[in-house]
Amino acid sequence: MEVILLEKISRVGNLGEQVKVRGGYGRNFLIPQGKALPATKENRERFEKQKAEFLKRQEEILATAKELAAQIEGVSVVLDRPAGTTDKLFGSVTNADISSYYKEKGIDIPRSQIDVPHPIRVLGEHTIRIRLHPDVIPVVKVVVERRVSS
Repeated sequence: MEVILLEKISRVGNLGEQVKVRGGYGRNFLIPQGKALPATKENRERFEKQKAEFLKRQEEILATAKELAAQIEGVSVVLDRPAGTTDKLFGSVTNADISSYYKEKGIDIPRSQIDVPHPIRVLGEHTIRIRLHPDVIPVVKVVVERRVSS
């Protein structure tokens, strides 16, 4: 399926490019989310007429992502979890845990944007990425400490 991208999408293409994607990805995600249009002659003409609006929207999205990245870098993630004597956690720290931590601090980050490369199952310091925009991916340190039982 050929689509015209209405914003930059990592590993797919940039704003205005006509790219070939799998049918389900185009029909079920890109088009309903407003990230792409089917590649027809009419849609190409429509894109060219509204290109300035799409560029402005893309700049606003990028500015918002940079602003959010600055907020994220100002907050250190420290989680306390129960662990055994070998520093192994009872369970693991997931992207949902990190998302809820940021939500408590007043920063709303969807868990789908938090990239935990491997499950965090031991105490210590771990590095994760938060994909706010294809050009804005801050790296954050997550510190997992032993929960002190009272």
